[in-house]
Amino acid sequence: MPEIIYGRNPVVEALRAKQPILQLYVLKGVKDQRLSEIEVRAARLKVPVSRVEKAKLLELASVEKTQGVVALLARGQETTLADLFAKARQKNEAPLIALLDGIEDPHNLGAILRSADAAGVHGVVLPRRRSASVGATVAKTSAGASAHVLRVSVSNMSSTIEQLKKTGNIWFVGADQTAEKKYTEIDLTGPTGLVIGGEGKGLHRLVRDKCDFLARIPMVGKVNSLNASVAAALLFFEARRQRAEKHE
Repeated sequence: MPEIIYGRNPVVEALRAKQPILQLYVLKGVKDQRLSEIEVRAARLKVPVSRVEKAKLLELASVEKTQGVVALLARGQETTLADLFAKARQKNEAPLIALLDGIEDPHNLGAILRSADAAGVHGVVLPRRRSASVGATVAKTSAGASAHVLRVSVSNMSSTIEQLKKTGNIWFVGADQTAEKKYTEIDLTGPTGLVIGGEGKGLHRLVRDKCDFLARIPMVGKVNSLNASVAAALLFFEARRQRAEKHE
C-alpha cells in the first residue's frame, strides 16, 4: 500500500528528498504560485501530476485541510543502522542517534523528527510496536522534515542498544526526571544515543537499565515533566551546542 502525505511543506520536502512519489494530486481551478512551483518541481522529476476536484483530495487524505495537494509515495527500502553510521561519516561527525522508546502520539513524533533534522541528528530508531507510524500526520507536523530524517524500525529496543554498544562504541543517555545528573552535565560530544521515553510513561525498565547515563531536565514550575518532543529537542540541541563548542 502506498503512503499518503498532504500539505505543501511535506510534499515539497518529499520532492526535494527525491522520495519515490507515484502520483501527485493538485486542486484544479486554483491559481496559486506555491502549487504551481510544486507542479514544476514534480515535472522535473517526472512525477505524474493530476488536477482534481476538492472531493478527490478529501477522499485520498481523509482530511479537509490538504492545502490543495496530496502525494502518493511508494514504500521505500528500509533504512538500516549501518546507514546512520554512514551519514555520520559523510559529515565527519561522531554519531548522534535518537532512540524513541514508545512515542505513540503522531504529533509528538512529527515534532521530534523536525527537531532531529534541525539539530543534525544522524537518524532515529523506532520500535516496530508501541510507536506512531510515520504517515500523513507525522509528515505534516514535522513540516516535511520526516522526508529527510533517516529512520530505522527495530523489533527490540534494548537488544538494539546492546548491538550499538558493541558495533558502534556508542554511549547511551536516557531522559529520566529521577536522574541525579542534569542533561547539561553529561558529555554528548562522542558517539551518543539519546533515548526518549513515551508520553506519560517514560522509559521502559529494560531500556532504562541499558542506558549508560540518565539525565534530567531541571524544572522550576509546578509540573515535573515536559512533553516528549520538547525534552527531545532540548537534548538534541544540547548535543549540538557541545559539539560546536568542542570544535571552536
